[in-house]
Amino acid sequence: MKTDVRVEPHKKQLHVTLAYHFQANHLPTLEKLAQNIDLNLGCDWVATIFSRDIRYINHETLQVVYPYLPQNDDELELVPGDFIFMSPTEQTSTSEGWIYGWSLATGCSGLLPENYVTKADECGTWVFHGSYSLLNTLSSISYPLSDGVLDRRQDDQGLVDAASLTIICPPMQPLRLNSQPGPKKRCLFVCRHGERMDVVFGKYWLSQCFDAKGRYIRTNLNMPPSLPQRGGGYRDYEKDAPITVFGCTQARLVGEALLESNTAVDFVYCSPSLRCVQTAHNILKGLKQDNKGKIRIEPGLFEWTKWVSGTTLPAWLTPAELASANLSVDTTYRPHIPISKLVVSETYETYMNRSYQVTKDILSECRSKGDNILLVAHASSLEACTRQLQGLTLQNSKDFVQVVRKIPYLGFCCCEELGESSLWQLNDPPILPLTHGPTGGFNWRETLLQE
Repeated sequence: MKTDVRVEPHKKQLHVTLAYHFQANHLPTLEKLAQNIDLNLGCDWVATIFSRDIRYINHETLQVVYPYLPQNDDELELVPGDFIFMSPTEQTSTSEGWIYGWSLATGCSGLLPENYVTKADECGTWVFHGSYSLLNTLSSISYPLSDGVLDRRQDDQGLVDAASLTIICPPMQPLRLNSQPGPKKRCLFVCRHGERMDVVFGKYWLSQCFDAKGRYIRTNLNMPPSLPQRGGGYRDYEKDAPITVFGCTQARLVGEALLESNTAVDFVYCSPSLRCVQTAHNILKGLKQDNKGKIRIEPGLFEWTKWVSGTTLPAWLTPAELASANLSVDTTYRPHIPISKLVVSETYETYMNRSYQVTKDILSECRSKGDNILLVAHASSLEACTRQLQGLTLQNSKDFVQVVRKIPYLGFCCCEELGESSLWQLNDPPILPLTHGPTGGFNWRETLLQE
C-alpha cells in the first residue's frame, strides 16, 4: 500500500537546564573553570538510556517530605523520599488542603495532605538502564550513511539489526577497583537497606500476618517465612520493620556482584534497624562470608531521627537477640555512639555531624587493619557519611532531602582514600547498579472472579 509521506522540520526550541537552584556566588568559580578548559582537547559523547512509566505521562510529579500514617481507609501512607503522581483531573472532588495521588513505590492511590509533599522533577522517577561511551567506537568505526542518516538494516520482521546496535553501544562493564597500577587504596562502601515490609504491604501489614495471639503467619510470597522473636512483642515491628523476601534477594545480588568483581570487604558496620542488619547479613551471604564476617551494630549510623514518627526511638533488637535469630552479628562490639546518645527530632546539622563523626571513628578504628569497609544503613547515609569526608560543606536541608529521595533500595556508593591527606573522593563502585520496578498486589478473586 502506498501513501503520501510529508516531512517537516522540527522548529521547536529546546531549553536545557544545567543547574537547579544555582547559587550566584558560585558564578566566578564556574567562570574561572570554564576559562581553563582547553578547547583543543577532544570530548566524549555519552548516550544514557532511561525509561518512564507512561501511565503517569500527564500527571504532576511530587515527592514526599514528611511521613504520614492514614487515618481513614481512603488515605495514602506517605514515606519520605517516595514519589507521588497527581492528575489535575482527579482533584475536583477533594477537600481543601488534600490531593489524590498514586505512590511510585507501592502503586497504591489515595488522599494525602498537600503540605506533606513538594513539587519534583519528573526525571527523578525515570529508571536508569545504562550509559555508553561513543568516543572510541565512533573514531574507529565508519558507518554507512544514507541521505545524511545512519543506515539501519532490518531483518525480515522489520526489526533493527541487533549486531549493528551492539557496535554502536557496547555493553557497559563494571569498573574494577585497583585495576590501575599503583598503591592500593582503602575504600569505604555505603549501602542502603533492601525493600521494607511496611512500605510494600502498608501501615497495617502487622494485622495481615499476626494473629490475635501474636503469632506470625505468612500471607504473601514476598513475606519472609519467619521473623525474629522480640522481647517487647510483635508491635515493636511497627517502628522497626524487616525486609521482604525480595529485599533479601536484592542484598544477595549485591554481595554476589562484589564477589564476582573480586572486591574484598574486611569490616561491616550497620545501623541498628532490623532492615539494615538483614540487608548486611544477606550481602555477606552473597559474598560467601556469612560464616566468617561479623556485623558490627553501630547506632550512630541510624537515620535522621526527625523522620521517626512519634516521640520515642524504635525498640531495636539487641545484638544478642539478633545473633540468636541466626544473623551474623558481633556481640562483643562496643559502639562509638551508643543508643543512649541518640535524641528524638535532632536538627539537620546534628544528624550530619553525627554521621560524619561516627564514619571518622570507624575509619580510624580500621586503619591498617583492612582495606575495605562496608556501611549498611539508610538512604540518607550515602550523603551524610561521605559529604564532609570529601571536604565539602553541608548543603541546606531541602537540597539534602532532594538528594536522598533519589537513592533506591540497595543504592551503593564507593569512597576512596586520597593518600595520606585524610580526604576521600567518591569513585565508581566495583559493581553495576541494581534497578527494579514496583508491582502492586494481585488478588485473583477480586480481579478474575465475576459474580
